[in-house]
Amino acid sequence: MKTKHNNPLLVAEDSDEDFEVLQLLMQQMHVRNPIYRCTNGDKVLDFLYKKGDYENLTTAPRPCVILLDLNLPGTDGRDVLEQLKQDQELKEIPIVVFTTSSDPKDVEFCYQKGANGYLIKPVDSSELEKTVQAFVEYWLEVNVTPSANLAN
Repeated sequence: MKTKHNNPLLVAEDSDEDFEVLQLLMQQMHVRNPIYRCTNGDKVLDFLYKKGDYENLTTAPRPCVILLDLNLPGTDGRDVLEQLKQDQELKEIPIVVFTTSSDPKDVEFCYQKGANGYLIKPVDSSELEKTVQAFVEYWLEVNVTPSANLAN
């Protein structure tokens, strides 16, 4: 499986183990998109606004999609989602929530605040693989975003 383009993916995930499994699955699926990781909500915002640790990046990449954990330290994923979807320059970036929370209130909140998708992290490894594969196939291969380079 090859991704349609090489636009970067931003993963907001504080768990090293979850991120390593996600990376491994994506490598097995031959994902070519560069993957950037932020371990808390404040770093996500710094990355996108080119502040803090990221202020010296002359070409901080604009992600084609953000995979966002809700339960992040510092500024949590709910606040990140809300802030990004209110920003005129960043609101078009698709945000897919990827979390352990199956609470209907979280699902409803995220969609009300502009989430483009909501995926519950399965505990079972084969189900996790199916979920990641569905994410990769849709968001990195099929879906077209407004900022995507359509001249392939």
